[in-house]
Amino acid sequence: MTVIPLSAYVALSAVLFATGLIGVLIRRNFIIVLMAVEIMLNAANINLVAFSHYLESMTGQIVALFVIAIAGGEAAVGLAIIIVVFRGKISTNVDEINLLKW
Repeated sequence: MTVIPLSAYVALSAVLFATGLIGVLIRRNFIIVLMAVEIMLNAANINLVAFSHYLESMTGQIVALFVIAIAGGEAAVGLAIIIVVFRGKISTNVDEINLLKW
């Protein structure tokens, strides 16, 4: 059985996080921004689980489960906002959405 080194997990996580960060900074479509945030959260989960396995502790895996639950709630709220915006015939461009301002 081959053992994958910890550095491989950290490198994969760094690539995913950078991809998500670039997606958040460059894209202006609200759906793509939400997907990029999900990619960043998954990169953090990979790090949590990899270090949890490396240190032989369950703490990282438990925190990863909480992050997954929070990501599910974030996706539900984000998609609800997108549905409201679509029904109002407003653009999904993040720069043009100002409904949530006071």
